[in-house]
Amino acid sequence: MNNRFNHYIYMDHGATTPVLKEVAKAAYDAMTLYFGNASEPHLLGVEAKNILEHSRNVIAGAINANPDEIIFTSGGTESNNLAIFGVVECYYKKGNHIITSEIEHPAVHMPLKILENEGFDVTYIPVDNFGIINPNDVKKAIKPTTILISVMHANNIMGSIQPIEEIGKIAKESDVVFHCDAIQSYLNIPIDVDTLNVDLLSISGHKVYAPKGIGALYVRHGIKIMPQIFGGGQEKGKRSGTENIPDILGFAKATEILFPSLSERRAYVSQLRDYIKDEVLKKISDVMYNGHPKQRLPGNINLTFEPVEGIDIVKKLNEEYGIAISTGSACKSASKEANEALLAIGLCPAMARSSIRISIGFENTKEEADYLVEALNKTVLELRNYYQLQQENKKDKYFIFKN
Repeated sequence: MNNRFNHYIYMDHGATTPVLKEVAKAAYDAMTLYFGNASEPHLLGVEAKNILEHSRNVIAGAINANPDEIIFTSGGTESNNLAIFGVVECYYKKGNHIITSEIEHPAVHMPLKILENEGFDVTYIPVDNFGIINPNDVKKAIKPTTILISVMHANNIMGSIQPIEEIGKIAKESDVVFHCDAIQSYLNIPIDVDTLNVDLLSISGHKVYAPKGIGALYVRHGIKIMPQIFGGGQEKGKRSGTENIPDILGFAKATEILFPSLSERRAYVSQLRDYIKDEVLKKISDVMYNGHPKQRLPGNINLTFEPVEGIDIVKKLNEEYGIAISTGSACKSASKEANEALLAIGLCPAMARSSIRISIGFENTKEEADYLVEALNKTVLELRNYYQLQQENKKDKYFIFKN
């Protein structure tokens, strides 16, 4: 990497992750050695087909699913779209009511907004101050016309983990299809589709050290979804298009590497997360820690530093200290708009704009954590002094104008 820093520190794993060397090699080998079309019966096609089915087995094993319940997609956004549009097109004769939360990713909220414009009835369940849904609110919201519940496993902004198992039981008892966006949680916390009682589950490769442009949708046996991409009928007829074997193999390779070490990685990253959080709260005044203190993703730290704009902290850390963090969702990281998820937990727009997200991975170290805390302390102090000076200048100009 060409930059002026001896060591650039990456702490934005919630947006994307670096590709592991072993994963890159597996994908390269698939591109150069096993480049056949998996639908063809010749040698290279059969080799590609074997890689495809091996990868399906690996991904299924990581979430306790059957291999033929895994549909490969281009990523988490397509998986969410396929789940939502695919279900409503099959079940719309039963009803037009959908239940979701106020803090879903745009890849869920945007499809639902489109459906609302087409006449569907969508209920948005609120969250508490920690960003957690009350399952009873979901139960109360169910109507005879409810056909789908879509709730994320863990929030991408503040890391709060939802009571998916309880919501899944409610959905099952009410005979309602239940979709879960598990893009942030896959390989970071345990996922068992039977324990969670989910019917559909979305995952993505680039959040777990695999290439971008690959994801999967788990579809439980017996659940109907209408394809959204039509063509040759690949992926069990649910998602047409020649399979992306290199990235599928990369996704599986990342899973093979990371799944066995999930408990160990989770413990290490959680410990490092809490260390950073405790050091920040100890050394910097007037800081708010957003999200649930314990029931959250291992690597997620969301902090509010009023009155400083979060985007200014992000830019200063990047430009002056060589540290990559974000203000939240990668879809809106450069925007000064208040994040909807933070507004949903009760933060005012100014506080939401003063928030940053640090999302660490297993390759981050305590030395990097200490450097981050020191840089953050200096950055926040400098920006707060600058903001105060700006306010004083505004007041002086106001009084000069009045005189």
